[in-house]
This record gives sequence, C-alpha cells and structure tokens, in this order.
Amino acid sequence: YDWVLPTEIPDKGRVLTRLSLWWFDQLADLVPNHVLSTELPPGAPADWEGRTLICKSLRMVQVECVARGYLTGSGLVEYNATRTVCGIGLPEGLADGSELPGPIFTPATKAAVGDHDENVSYEEIAREVGVETAAELRRTTLDVYRRARDIAHNRGII
Repeated sequence: YDWVLPTEIPDKGRVLTRLSLWWFDQLADLVPNHVLSTELPPGAPADWEGRTLICKSLRMVQVECVARGYLTGSGLVEYNATRTVCGIGLPEGLADGSELPGPIFTPATKAAVGDHDENVSYEEIAREVGVETAAELRRTTLDVYRRARDIAHNRGII
C-alpha cells in the first residue's frame, strides 16, 4: 500500500474496502479490528458508498508487521546481498518466489506517507517497543499469516 501507481484503477477504493472487510471477518478471532460501521454518515457524498469505514481511533504501534512464507520483493533484495532477511539467516540457493522453510517475521519501520518502509531486525523492534510487545507482534503476525496461507491454499490460490 505504500506504492503510488501511475494509472487510475476504477473502483480501487471499493475493492480494497471489501477485501479489508472480508479479511477482518476471517481473522476476527485472532486480531480484533477497528471497524465500527460501514454505513455512510448522514450527508456523505453518494460516491463514498462502499469506500467508507467508520473506525475506532487507536494508538498505532509504529511497526510494519510482515510475515513471509516466500522470498520476493525487498526480502529478495536483502537475501541476495546478505543471505539474510531482517537478520534471519536463510539457506543458500533461494530465488525469487522460493518457498521458505517456514514463515518468518520480518518487521519494518513505518515510513512517512510517500516514503517506503525499511526492513529491520526483530531485535531492533524489541528495543523500540519492548520485549513483550515485540513478542506479541511476532506471534500474532505469524498466526495471521498461517490462517491466511491456509485460506488461500484451501481455495487453490497457492
């Protein structure tokens, strides 16, 4: 979500909102979410329909929680340079799209809007947010990954 695409995508907001709501429902027992309502507030423009969520205001932990089961993207770039991703050593011989031996937690910093998040080690996150919070973030992230992976696998997506 931190990449600006050069072309307009019709109904992108509606599609992303529906996807988000579907995943919130699938993961509700693992991760409570912030959604209060999908109803348009009185007086809202009609074109907001399907693009609007009324949400609780929350205090965000400034960590991008990423789980990887496959090597690609920024993880691949780091692996090619160091044979690690976020300080986690990986086997030799992996290529773009290789399945990892098991899912790994690869956190990133939360960049300002328009900038890109930066991969960091688990130890850096633990120093930043505390050992207990870091452990909870890692556990929850990997639980969410496993659930999503199983859903995708059972539907023939992966």
